[in-house]
Amino acid sequence: MFEQLFPHLQPAQLWAATGQTLYMTAVSGVLTFILGIALGLALFLTARGGLFQRPTVYSVISVLVNVFRSIPFIILIVLLIPFTKVLIGTILGANAALPALIVGAAPFYARLVEMALREVDKGVIEASRAMGARVGTLIFRVLLAESSPALVSGITVTLIALVSYSAMAGVICAGGLGNLAYLEGFQRNHNDVTLVATVMILLIVFVIQLLGDVITSLLDKR
Repeated sequence: MFEQLFPHLQPAQLWAATGQTLYMTAVSGVLTFILGIALGLALFLTARGGLFQRPTVYSVISVLVNVFRSIPFIILIVLLIPFTKVLIGTILGANAALPALIVGAAPFYARLVEMALREVDKGVIEASRAMGARVGTLIFRVLLAESSPALVSGITVTLIALVSYSAMAGVICAGGLGNLAYLEGFQRNHNDVTLVATVMILLIVFVIQLLGDVITSLLDKR
């Protein structure tokens, strides 16, 4: 029955491609989360009225974030080919897609982090400062803790974007479900392969969204 419905699909090939997509999404997601938090904090703290108000520093970081956030991902991959080759040693495979995935997603998440931090009650921040809270305490126990639901919601959106980015990266031989759908499905006119690869991507997105919603609900104290 399975072979009749999907005559061109090889299960081993499908699971390998799914594993590559999950690998690219997970690794780039973790590094995007770390880098995005750092950039978002830098934007929030150096903005006008921030704890370390530095308009010049804010402007530089803001411009860089806006530039890399605005470049279409497929163009970003091409622009980063020399950097990727130096860093990874190759421009093929799942690892080669990681630099472009991180550079493309981190600025996007940084803006979401900045917006989340701006939603933190200023009264809580001022009260903590009045009680003599150190900078580290203020950042980790006040700013990040109070904005954690929005941060999780933001990284959920970003992870879904990374799944989409990884599919685009697959078109230029980065592996994953995008590569399977394009090479084995589209180019060989195997519509069953394209369909199953698409369904797998949708399932990954649904699972990410579900987990993100659950964690956000658990963290939301309202």
